[in-house]
Amino acid sequence: MPEEPYVDAEPGSALETVIVPRTRDLGDGFEVRRALPSSRRRMVGPFIFLDQMGPSVLQAGKGLDVRPHPHIGLATVTYLFDGEVLHRDSLGVVQTIRPGAVNWMVAGRGIVHSERTPPEARVKANRLFGIQFWVALPGKHEEDAPSFVHTPVEALPVIQDHGLELRLIAGELFGERSPAKTQSELFYADVKLDVGTRLPVPSVHEERGLFIAEGQVEVGGESFGPGQLLVLRPGADVVARGGGATRSRLLLFGGEPMDGPRHIWWNFVSSSKERIEQAKEDWLAGRIGQVPGETEFIPLPEPEPNVPRYP
Repeated sequence: MPEEPYVDAEPGSALETVIVPRTRDLGDGFEVRRALPSSRRRMVGPFIFLDQMGPSVLQAGKGLDVRPHPHIGLATVTYLFDGEVLHRDSLGVVQTIRPGAVNWMVAGRGIVHSERTPPEARVKANRLFGIQFWVALPGKHEEDAPSFVHTPVEALPVIQDHGLELRLIAGELFGERSPAKTQSELFYADVKLDVGTRLPVPSVHEERGLFIAEGQVEVGGESFGPGQLLVLRPGADVVARGGGATRSRLLLFGGEPMDGPRHIWWNFVSSSKERIEQAKEDWLAGRIGQVPGETEFIPLPEPEPNVPRYP
């Protein structure tokens, strides 16, 4: 579905824009929706990239196979609703992520990683459904040493209240703080709403987004469905309400505006175009790193991508 503009129903709407991403089939029935970056909005706070993976059922013997590829200037944040993914990187980390846990990988000055369905999960048909964000690093952290932290599901704060269940993935919200370490002030939460349950969205941060993963969500008297990203007006009082006939699930995220513009090319993010050019040369020359146990890699795209590609 092509992206469409959102037209305010009336002056003073709580919504700045609504992004309806296209769905791309990457083969074997595996679909991806990319909501950020968009022609309508490049970033929400430090969040510069948002991919929804699935929901898809991968047949026996099949799986996700994202070969080793590089990143600079960002942190990848992987969160699953269903399935499992095996992460390997050039630091030597090997970590399987499962629903409700968080993989937070800081690329900094450069890291290489792969993401694959584990061998044991390929024995039978396996369902995969999840979200990957990229968080742009502040200028003072763009060249930090790369790092990786896995936060298990049981370590994340959960708020439950009258038809609402909120798992705090990162940052601070409603008096709770996630143990996941971030490089800037932000918030990111997985929220489940029963039909009719209301969620007041805090306005502590200037830029806020609401991505609907499942079900229907009502905002300002309008109903929105799966795959839609609602960008909220700064400072606006917003209440999200579970709609439709079944429980809804959404991701609530945001933060302060970045400390300057960011360039994004393929898997590279930087405040400097020259730094991205250097990263291209480094990847071609094999200087960013190698993933132990991996023999494949994704080459630098040719021709150059106009927008970031899913590897």
